[in-house]
Amino acid sequence: MRNTEMRIAMVKHRVEALRKKYKKRLTARLTMLCVVVTGFLARIASTLADWGHSYVPGLYGATMLSEDAGGYVMVAVIAFSVAVVITVLCIRYREKKHKRS
Repeated sequence: MRNTEMRIAMVKHRVEALRKKYKKRLTARLTMLCVVVTGFLARIASTLADWGHSYVPGLYGATMLSEDAGGYVMVAVIAFSVAVVITVLCIRYREKKHKRS
């Protein structure tokens, strides 16, 4: 027969194993979300961006001032919005985790 200390140690070990498994799944899901968002943003950028060369005389390196920069701006806004959503989800997850313990 097992004594109480051994059973408590076995339960703690099992709980730790389940927590590691949960964290691994969460990390995998967040990684896949990032890959999907990256692919989505790349697709939007390739669809909206005009790959022609634009020339702005007298403004070296300021090609974002041309009329064809709308696609890049839209991709930047979407990327920022997605980053805010992911950050909020991570903060809520951390707060939920602290409430449990």
